[in-house]
Amino acid sequence: MLSKIPFNMDNLTKEDINRQILRVGLIAELDAINLYEQLASLTDDEKIKKIFLDIAREEKTHVGEFLTLLLINDEEQEDELEEGKQEVEELLEEEEE
Repeated sequence: MLSKIPFNMDNLTKEDINRQILRVGLIAELDAINLYEQLASLTDDEKIKKIFLDIAREEKTHVGEFLTLLLINDEEQEDELEEGKQEVEELLEEEEE
């Protein structure tokens, strides 16, 4: 079952649409990772678990692909991602002191 795209495309520019569809792709891949890892944790069959975890890893690659495209198409997102990384590093450094 496919989810509905959670935004109205009528008032968006082409650039906005591209950024939004990349974010929807990211959401879909993250949902898939969660689903496959949860399913893997429910089975005691090691073969089934192995396949679900392998598929989850493939979805993580897809996250990287969509994120790379999003960062190419949204400079603000790239800047904010770097800002978030710096904030985490600062907080972790404070915690170590």
